[in-house]
Amino acid sequence: MVYLIHTGRKDISGDDFGDAFAYALNGHHLASPLGIADVELDKLAWSAKTVKQNNPFQAKTVRLISGRCSPDYSYGITDPHEDVQKTGTAVLNIWNERVNIAQDNYAAVRTAILIRSNDLLSYVLFEEENHRYRTSDYTWSTNKNGNLIGVSKESGEPCFTWQPHGSQFTIHTSVPESAKRFKLKKPPTIDAHSVLKNLNFDESWITFH
Repeated sequence: MVYLIHTGRKDISGDDFGDAFAYALNGHHLASPLGIADVELDKLAWSAKTVKQNNPFQAKTVRLISGRCSPDYSYGITDPHEDVQKTGTAVLNIWNERVNIAQDNYAAVRTAILIRSNDLLSYVLFEEENHRYRTSDYTWSTNKNGNLIGVSKESGEPCFTWQPHGSQFTIHTSVPESAKRFKLKKPPTIDAHSVLKNLNFDESWITFH
């Protein structure tokens, strides 16, 4: 994170966090996820997720964008609002199959979650077990924006959001008290001129065709 801030980055992406997480573990950041696995170390794997919050230390829950689940492509559901329970079940089945692929290839699969502040100086880091969801445990309804919301029958709490436009699937996750909370001292930012000078940049590096 210090390196990224030093080089002038204003924000970090999921790929940036995947690179950093793999570097910290001496693992490997996959160029293309295997199921939901982004980072691997021997027979262990992690899905790496990062989200932004104004004050990460006060966050109780976060919403993890978890890929696109298209029931139209996978199940032929052309009107997702015709039967929202059927659509929600299809969305979870697509997610579960991705989990299956990862679990078939690794001994354990977990999710590593990094909550970052707007200024990239405050962070919360935690892990959770990654698992399949039993589709019968959830009821689905439509909110005012036309998105589908999956609610736990047991707790009544919203657990998932699925957006018909773009098929984006989001998992609602609680932040545990055991999460690691830390701050960084802001490093100096290197400017473009200094970088080019250190590289001994010359305009002869550029050729036009």
